[in-house]
Amino acid sequence: MSETAAPTPDAQPVQPLTVNIQYVKDLSFEVPSAPEIYTTLRSQPNVNINLDVQARRIQDGQDVFEVTLQIKAEATEPQSPAANGQAAEGRPVFIAELSYSGVFTLAGVPENTVEPLLLVECPRLLFPYARNILADVTRDGGFPPVLLQPIDFVSLWQNRRAQGATATV
Repeated sequence: MSETAAPTPDAQPVQPLTVNIQYVKDLSFEVPSAPEIYTTLRSQPNVNINLDVQARRIQDGQDVFEVTLQIKAEATEPQSPAANGQAAEGRPVFIAELSYSGVFTLAGVPENTVEPLLLVECPRLLFPYARNILADVTRDGGFPPVLLQPIDFVSLWQNRRAQGATATV
């Protein structure tokens, strides 16, 4: 009697991209001008957003990768005209930094599609969760929530390639 199992008709094909886990790797929120900023801020702060995507292979010889979406939101008071007519630099309102990561397994993926999967598709899957965390932390910090607009990760990846920067894969 053979112990070889016959394939079943409902066997699941191997998924090329599997999300193993996602997590907050690092989160920082600070209000450098507290508590005064809460009583003096009269209008919506100006928010500058920086976003980066990093990918790295967890162990040599395996197709398991950590992809990290790094978001930094720096808010400053709206600039007001100074006595000499020049715009005065606004005080910092808050600084929020989030590193949101996921561990992904790639199975049977051609080598030429690894980079776009890691730097486009994986961050696209992580983004909604990171966006919610950033909105919650800024709202819980006493400010209007920072609501990030959708990110075009294809464009971000293409710009990165044009600049010659590549992920550590």
